[in-house]
Amino acid sequence: MEDSKNTPFWANEPLIGEDEIFCEMGERRGTTLFLGKFTMTEVFAVMGRKGFFKEARKRRLWPLAFDLNSSEYPLQRFRIFLRENAADNLIVDLKIREGCFRPKERPAPGFPARTLKGLIVEWLTLQNPAAEFEEKRGSLPGQQHPGLGMSKKIIDVFVYLAKVTRSDCILAFPAYYHNGVLFSRYFRFISPEKEGEVQSIRRTFSRLPIRQLAWAVHLNCLRTSDGGVYEWTAEEQLFPLAKDLKDHFDSRSYKEAVKLALRKNVFTIDQEAFERKFDTID
Repeated sequence: MEDSKNTPFWANEPLIGEDEIFCEMGERRGTTLFLGKFTMTEVFAVMGRKGFFKEARKRRLWPLAFDLNSSEYPLQRFRIFLRENAADNLIVDLKIREGCFRPKERPAPGFPARTLKGLIVEWLTLQNPAAEFEEKRGSLPGQQHPGLGMSKKIIDVFVYLAKVTRSDCILAFPAYYHNGVLFSRYFRFISPEKEGEVQSIRRTFSRLPIRQLAWAVHLNCLRTSDGGVYEWTAEEQLFPLAKDLKDHFDSRSYKEAVKLALRKNVFTIDQEAFERKFDTID
């Protein structure tokens, strides 16, 4: 075994099987190939170039172990652990696949009518199992450990893979409101109404820490203009790579539809219910 100080990953099984060593560079399907195309050595090389390992070392998340599960291929589950494969050591938990799709709902005018090829992120957890929540910065909904603080590095890896696979976009489904906010640095919702909704909530409560706002949404303490309970629903959020997609999200029609949704949405927080429920979280 190589020196673990210099080798980020290890496994009891070889990274590629003998029958795949001499495969051509086209699509190669197999349980040991990421996205059915790339050896893990190739994936690690990309992660290294994008600075993932350097940042992991800074956080003392070293050495690393990995696990790639292709039992539901083309959906794959890729996990990275601190030292060994164990639930308490989980750093990255990614469910990903390639796929072609069209929006389920009718998108805004100007959205490409063609079928899109996307790198589809169905689940993503980034956490630091070696860290503990601070008193003033507790957990967000769904968190078991503090965040990794490396979302930009991971996005860079996704973008590189999407370009190599000639994908039109990266597609995500934010499971929680705060995921949608954090992803909004790089992604846009296909629905301008959803984009405006998410922006409206954040702007209305701009002085509220994102953690408290995330819990207010999660605990059903947010109220709409008619007094109803606001409930978060996941919708498609895209990182556009194809020119026609980039042009669409930069278009006047999309931006005007977002502005309309911003003006239309009015939100308040049921403060009494929030304080009661939030105290149980703390």
